[in-house]
Amino acid sequence: MDGAFAQAIEQVLFNPYVWFVIVVAAFYGVFMGAVPGLTATMAVALLIPVVYFMDPIPALAALVTLVGCAIFAGDIPNALLRIPGTPASAAYTDDAYGLTRKGKAVQVLGTCLFFSVAGGLIGVLILILFAPLLAAFAARTFSAIEYFWLYLLGLTCAVVVSRGSPMRGMLGLIIGLLLGAIGLSAVHAEARLTFGRPELYQGVNFIPAMIGLFGVSEILRNLFSTDGPEKQGDPANVATGEGRNGGWLRQWTKDTVAAPFRESLPFLWRRKVHVGRSGIIGSFVGMLPGAGADIGSWVSVAASKRFSKKPEEYGSGSLEGVGDGAAAKSAALAGAWIPALVFAVPGDSITAIIIGVLLMKDIVPGPDIFVDQADMVYSIYLLFIIANLFLIVAGIVAIRTGALLQRIPKNVLLPLILLFCITGSFAIHASYFDVLVMAIMGVLGFILDRRSIPLGPVVLGIILGPPLEERFIQTMTAADGNLLAFFSRPMAATLGVIVLALWFLPAVGAALARSRRKK
Repeated sequence: MDGAFAQAIEQVLFNPYVWFVIVVAAFYGVFMGAVPGLTATMAVALLIPVVYFMDPIPALAALVTLVGCAIFAGDIPNALLRIPGTPASAAYTDDAYGLTRKGKAVQVLGTCLFFSVAGGLIGVLILILFAPLLAAFAARTFSAIEYFWLYLLGLTCAVVVSRGSPMRGMLGLIIGLLLGAIGLSAVHAEARLTFGRPELYQGVNFIPAMIGLFGVSEILRNLFSTDGPEKQGDPANVATGEGRNGGWLRQWTKDTVAAPFRESLPFLWRRKVHVGRSGIIGSFVGMLPGAGADIGSWVSVAASKRFSKKPEEYGSGSLEGVGDGAAAKSAALAGAWIPALVFAVPGDSITAIIIGVLLMKDIVPGPDIFVDQADMVYSIYLLFIIANLFLIVAGIVAIRTGALLQRIPKNVLLPLILLFCITGSFAIHASYFDVLVMAIMGVLGFILDRRSIPLGPVVLGIILGPPLEERFIQTMTAADGNLLAFFSRPMAATLGVIVLALWFLPAVGAALARSRRKK
């Protein structure tokens, strides 16, 4: 273990190229998060063609740093324009903007920054503590049967925790499973759903599919969106320091560097217990497949209001709700890596993409990665710590320049993003068919979004559908078709009961409620 840790330190801390990648990815993430309409998931999807040509450690450094910075930067338009830069910021939009309207933009953004860093570090600590324990447990007790139930549990959770109607989440999951069934599978020699196209024999190419679902669909959504920022006042001036007197360097240091520390660090210290609670909530919600930072933030804000001495402020200008929500969403990012690394079950759409990147680098997630590639795991831990600490630097710059980024016209920004989408999809295999796949998936993602069908279950269906089918066929073959084999081992039976309970308990509860109303 000591040798693996020393190797990780050498690969990360003493590699100038990794530090260069961290810096570039941080400011790219800030840009993508601070511009309304551009999400962290979209940023990751657009970066895949770049990391495809990078070594594993720099590629992971880019992804880890990018996501952390983009998730924080989503708070900038959230506070200044009442437009969540990322969905994870939506839980405390009214609180953040309400405080900005009162002239407290710097305090709000500083709170978002330092609470995000604190929550992120808590999430890393939970990742370090729990991931190896779960890996050791899984290595001893998990067979094909347990993995079947685990994948099914992941898909079920994706439907249960998705926003809106569970039926819409189920429809998204079915679409993802159908897409995952295209081509030759590990257990069938006959190609399926290829429509005579040999390019589809290996299945839908993951990279153009993700770029289309999260990149092109966002472009289409922005093109057809009629929403705009509220025009009440100009709170952006509060954050940028426009219109103030004094020397440029002195004023910049006072307004941008010193103010967030002065306004937010004492508040963070007073809320340290609450930050710990929010970080734990975010981390454990992040472990649930399909939940991610969005759900973690909402749950944490609800818990914060429940235990607050000033619950009446929530929804109109609660700095407590802003801080706790920011801590939870950052902690959820690390929490989502636990099932991804241990079980190859993505915690959210971002880690679903990252699993695809790991597989491209011939890194197979699972319990064995903690033994066979321990240096890689330690490198991931270090990268999370560095990314969260570097977020302080990138975040301070983002607070200063965020209002300027939001003024980039859409007619300039969207064509550039579309160009990146097309170039990235074509560059991997120099295939025009991949560009066609990207376009089709982009239109599909846009239609699903307009119908309020979440994209998370679609992604999880593409990722988990093939291994779920493989584990099912393996178990049925070994058991000569006996379905009771899926309950033949204690852990398998436990997981099976949990899955069946998630399926049937809501229906039973609804039936009982209807019977009580009739009485």
